[in-house]
Amino acid sequence: MRYISTRGSAPSLGFEDVLLTGLATDGGLYVPESLPKFSLEEIRSWRGLSYSELAFKVMFPFVEEAIPADDFRAMLDDTYSQFAHKAVAPLVQLDSNEWVMELFRGPTLAFKDFALQLLGRLLDYVLEKRKQHVVIMGATSGDTGSAAIEGCRRCEHVDIFILHPYQRVSEVQRRQMTTVQGDNIHNLAVKGNFDDCQRMVKASFSDQSFLNGKTQLVAVNSINWARIMAQIVYYFQASLALGGPDRSMAFSVPTGNFGDIFAGYLAREMGLPISQLVIATNQNDILHRFMSGNRYEQQQLEHTLSPSMDIMVSSNFERLLFDLHGRDGDAVRDLLERAQQGPVSIEDYRWKNARKLFDSAAVDDAGTCDTIRDVFETNEYLLDPHTAIGVKAARTCRRDPAVPMITLGTAHPAKFPDAVKQSGVGATPELPQHLADLFDREERYTVLEDDLDAVQGFIASHWKHA
Repeated sequence: MRYISTRGSAPSLGFEDVLLTGLATDGGLYVPESLPKFSLEEIRSWRGLSYSELAFKVMFPFVEEAIPADDFRAMLDDTYSQFAHKAVAPLVQLDSNEWVMELFRGPTLAFKDFALQLLGRLLDYVLEKRKQHVVIMGATSGDTGSAAIEGCRRCEHVDIFILHPYQRVSEVQRRQMTTVQGDNIHNLAVKGNFDDCQRMVKASFSDQSFLNGKTQLVAVNSINWARIMAQIVYYFQASLALGGPDRSMAFSVPTGNFGDIFAGYLAREMGLPISQLVIATNQNDILHRFMSGNRYEQQQLEHTLSPSMDIMVSSNFERLLFDLHGRDGDAVRDLLERAQQGPVSIEDYRWKNARKLFDSAAVDDAGTCDTIRDVFETNEYLLDPHTAIGVKAARTCRRDPAVPMITLGTAHPAKFPDAVKQSGVGATPELPQHLADLFDREERYTVLEDDLDAVQGFIASHWKHA
């Protein structure tokens, strides 16, 4: 399988090179030249498979030219055996035909573990084969950083530099990153917001001259195709558990960077019956404003109770725009260049085509707290603020009560005790046993100004072979 850029002018690559490249040389994101397609009969035959067995069925077509089947199976078995629930992505029922899929049973209590625990193993495999050392550079609004560090900290061939917005992630999120010990792990607290961090990552990938040709950057953000690929699997898992593929499903996805919900779109394109995808956002609602009114416009970023979604530039949205424009890279480049100058829209028929599948809702902090409280009072089930936004959006946008509605539960509530406290439920979420001593662990991080030269200078002088 070959991978092509959403902006049309970069060379196509195989899986190994896409894994290590991140952004394409033309500034675009890599997507498969064509997707594997599964028949209903084939999907039906996967009922009863373990999560890792299902992951192999869904993902192997994306990697088969780079990784032998037995090696990939072993990687998947090792990855998902580290999760704290045998089902890996268990479903919890909230109401008639309404469910939460718990994606926070991995080591760092967030959905990012599904992809980043696998990404670390993929990198180890490919870098060992190539005898190559790389620098991982990523930006996080909270969860990606800890999952990337946990997934990649044992990799012999990487140094890890994770940028997070200083004092704009929860304390649990910060400590999950900054208490992991290792000479190859560097946490950088940038005096800016997530979009500032992400801009510096993108600029560094576009021009890596600050590394003097001695190494290369590798992406762990969801611009890395391997991240998207791994997230496709749990849509199949949920569907098969609730009667799919013989009935269609609806999913509500808390999203800031559009990667997780784009994986659901891909699952549908690969043959899984999905009738509705709900984009659930907080006050930073650029995706909702586009999907509800065909207006893509950046506004001032707001700090909210759901910090992992405090994002205004949704990188993976470019991958959907590529498909909406008939995979015309020039059209995507033109649109995104114009979006830097002001609001943009797409042709009405393209937007209406997207609306056939997608709905959206924006939920403010008050609505988030109301939903946490309502679900706790009716179910004695505690939601984190991001999942609460997903549940509220699902209930607001639901088209057909006969279709199962599944909200992706993206994080454990213990990661966001302030939001839980503000909801007034009177319950305190406890950290799982393996993180019980988190607040006693020593922290290590470096505070830097919101300055590209300062960040690049730090990386250039601190990676292992600098």
